[in-house]
Amino acid sequence: MKDLLDKLSSYNIFNYLLPGVIFVVLAEGLTAFHFIQKDIVLGVFFYYFIGLIISRLGSNVIEPLLKRAKFIKFSSYEDFVSASKKDEKLNILSEANNMYRTFCSLFSLLILLMAYELLLNRFPFMGEWNTVVLVLGLLGLFCFSYKKQTQYITKRIESTDK
Repeated sequence: MKDLLDKLSSYNIFNYLLPGVIFVVLAEGLTAFHFIQKDIVLGVFFYYFIGLIISRLGSNVIEPLLKRAKFIKFSSYEDFVSASKKDEKLNILSEANNMYRTFCSLFSLLILLMAYELLLNRFPFMGEWNTVVLVLGLLGLFCFSYKKQTQYITKRIESTDK
């Protein structure tokens, strides 16, 4: 287990594992949902996966919403690649930036989970569809994540050619 944890980058810890653990702990205290795992090995993987989901929601939902609302503005990817070659600190700042986006997503997801709990209390039949909705939602989320990552790779290749 220690070897596995040693191989995690700071990005993986601060954008996946930490948000997953925080979400699980807060959800346990704020809702009737129970996500805490008794088995530590299973727990680490589960919390990492939850953090990955939170991060992808941040990337595919929160970020576009904040861009559309003109709350944030990005430089072009070509400018980012060019500037990151000149300024080593830019990648560290970008990692921190992604962590803040992930935490925005984490707290948004907690609010949605609390709202969903209220809906379940009012309309218990909705609970019958939990698994189907979850699987379809995750399928959509990871399809869009795959598409976005492929676009980043393509942009990076194109900016390297210039």
